[in-house]
Amino acid sequence: MIALAENSYGKSLVRLAKVKRHPGRHDFCEWTIEILLEGDFESCFVAGDNSKILPTDTMKNTAYSLARTSSAECMEEFGKELLAFLLDRNPQVTVARVTLSEKPWQHLHTAGKPQPTTFVQSSNECQIAKIVLTRNGTPSVRSGLENLVLLKTAGSEFTGFMKDSLTTLPEATDRLFGTSVRARWKYLSPNTSYTVLRSKIREIFLSVFAAHTSKSVQHTLYAMGESVLASVPEVEDIELTMSNKHYLLADLSRFGQDNPNEIFVPIDEPHGYIEARLRRQG
Repeated sequence: MIALAENSYGKSLVRLAKVKRHPGRHDFCEWTIEILLEGDFESCFVAGDNSKILPTDTMKNTAYSLARTSSAECMEEFGKELLAFLLDRNPQVTVARVTLSEKPWQHLHTAGKPQPTTFVQSSNECQIAKIVLTRNGTPSVRSGLENLVLLKTAGSEFTGFMKDSLTTLPEATDRLFGTSVRARWKYLSPNTSYTVLRSKIREIFLSVFAAHTSKSVQHTLYAMGESVLASVPEVEDIELTMSNKHYLLADLSRFGQDNPNEIFVPIDEPHGYIEARLRRQG
């Protein structure tokens, strides 16, 4: 006996850019969207009956059409609107999910002044949002960011670790600490000031990373997550992933030179990889 278990389908990599034209100033955002639907689709899988299938091309068109009339100020709000729209029109759907990522466009500054209709993208950092809506339920919202690349040249060490016959890594009391941060956090309420809290959480990451005396990547990761949960009561839990981008001290002795911790060789691969989820207790 064979039965269909979990299944979903949808549209991925929907690219959407929107300009809000205010007098004297434009706002610009660029999103990449993935839509997934779960529901009563067994007849399609088992019998090839497509009568309950909303074409994924229609999902793409829905995103563009809704964006034209949406008053959402951020991708979390737009995601909630999109899911409610899809559930309202498709009774065969029980759960709808949308994941959005946003590229960081900012107004270009020249001669010390912002240019109202010109934008610059200065990094590969992305803002992320994932919203899940169950029929007759309330949205579950998880926001985040990825590719937040940070580096500090002091305040980082790695000592006292396990050593066996295969260990070659020397202990370091003053090392470069480079990382790419990926974070996801879940809100206690689906109705909150997403843009304000996102900015606050990002600033916490930056300030903790800069000030923390790091004994390891794990040590700093925990300090960053702990500070978010202590400072932002709207957040229920937080997941953090941090790479350890290695910078190896260059050996200049063969050239008759010293190297007082100044010249390094950046190594992209392989690199350390640390992840953890912190949550509130009680």
